[in-house]
Amino acid sequence: MLKFLLKRLIGLVFIILGVTFITFILGYIVPEDPIREQMGQHFNYQIWMQLRHIYGLDLPWYQQYARFLGHLLQFNLGLSFQFQNRLVWNILKDGVPVSVELAFWGLIIQLVVGIPLGILSALRANTWVDTTNMTTMLVIYALPPFVLAVFAQLLIGWLNTITGGSWPVSQWGNPWQYDWTDLQYKIVPILVYGAAGCAYFARLARTSTLEVLRQDYVRTARAKGLQERVVVYRHALRNALIPIITVLGLSIGFLVAGSFFIESIFNIPGIGRITILSVTNRDYPVMQATVVLLAFGVVIGNLISDILYTVVDPRIKSE
Repeated sequence: MLKFLLKRLIGLVFIILGVTFITFILGYIVPEDPIREQMGQHFNYQIWMQLRHIYGLDLPWYQQYARFLGHLLQFNLGLSFQFQNRLVWNILKDGVPVSVELAFWGLIIQLVVGIPLGILSALRANTWVDTTNMTTMLVIYALPPFVLAVFAQLLIGWLNTITGGSWPVSQWGNPWQYDWTDLQYKIVPILVYGAAGCAYFARLARTSTLEVLRQDYVRTARAKGLQERVVVYRHALRNALIPIITVLGLSIGFLVAGSFFIESIFNIPGIGRITILSVTNRDYPVMQATVVLLAFGVVIGNLISDILYTVVDPRIKSE
């Protein structure tokens, strides 16, 4: 087990290094001078040279990259171009808890609702239950999240009009607090965010479960006279979870990235909205920091998947 995880960790370190290098190079080869762009009509040559020195932009690219890595090892994401002398982490730190909270509850909905629906459809394959579930999931999956978000806002506005209510259509509330006022802000964005992923997990769980139920060892277990509940939950479900775990690892990392549209439409102050603003303002240190955070999330998600693999299939421990 320890040897297996050590191999994975070494590989993940190289992945992080590769992502940081690509992220740095993309920012380095941009033809525009970010400092010159930020100064605009107030350009002053001496101030421009001082700022380039402060940000290390007057160094060769390899020294800039070494400096970038050194700052990362010290958990320093650098200084913002747009907000002078302000650390990038100070810009992101208020948005990270919000985005993580949105992603966490969205993932919980996807797993708690999507996987059981998929398994139920597989056990009731080609019945009205299966047809209803999969048709509904397909419609939800086909609609982009930003379309669902806009539709949800229109529905809330219509309900507020006819009922005289005041259910909020934007903002988020206090991170990780769940009194009634905070829940009013959070319920709809979380449901919208979890909807598309829920549909995907449901269809994947159905396909995976059907494939396992057709295997010889499942037929053998049934031929021995075992109860259907034992056959499904003890023999079939564990193997059916392996493809789902693979997707789960990727989902954990991309959940925050996928929240960009939701945060923008619902005006949620997470790192998704901060990233979009940094792209608009060409604030490259903030952009690079969010890419690194996303890469770290993907790495952690894959590590969790590897650990879950060893729980579902103990044979992997010996590889």
